[in-house]
Parts: sequence; structure tokens; C-alpha cells
Amino acid sequence: MRLALDNHYSPVIAHRLRDAGHDVVAAVERGWEREDDERILAICTEEARALMTNDVADFTAIYRRWAAESGAHAGLVFTSDASMPRGRATIGRFVGAIDALLRLHPSEDAFKERVHWL
Repeated sequence: MRLALDNHYSPVIAHRLRDAGHDVVAAVERGWEREDDERILAICTEEARALMTNDVADFTAIYRRWAAESGAHAGLVFTSDASMPRGRATIGRFVGAIDALLRLHPSEDAFKERVHWL
């Protein structure tokens, strides 16, 4: 599975996951921080990348609207600050959890039109 990390996550996570052999990019590495949420999801869909985000409300509204309009997405992986707080101290925790997820779901379309909670 190919993955993109939304603006909420450190690019260090993407770098460490690439070092482990995964195809992961961070939105800030790609210059996507100026794009709105719908455009980021569209870019990820074009690149066949699932998107990991903490912005559950906005992306839930987008994917539900897309589903009603017969639009597909490459997958969403949601996180919550309650269960996976973001910060320098938790970078290793994110790397470990995402590494395990990517190894468990290696096919490129593993999360196509799916939502997964990490």
C-alpha cells in the first residue's frame, strides 16, 4: 500500500518509513500544505495512495459525498489524538504502527474506498 501523511504529521515519520522500504510521503514534502482537503484526497487518489489524517470530520464528509456521487478514493487511515497523540515523543509509535499496517496490507489497493482507524 502506498501512503500519504496529511499536514498534521511530521515528515520524519515518512522518512523513517521510506528507510524501512515503504512508499510513504508527507504532504509537507510535496507542497500540499496549501491545498484544501478535497484536493489532497484527489491527489492521493490519482497517485493510488491512501491518506492518513487526523481531520476525521472533514474527510468523512468528503468521502461520503464522493461515495454518493460514485467517486472512489484510494483509502483513508484516521488517527485520533486520544489514542495516538501527535508530537515529537510519539514519532516512533507512529512509525511502528504504520509499518505494521503497511506490512499487513501490502497490496496497492488494500484500502481502496475503505476507512481504517489506526
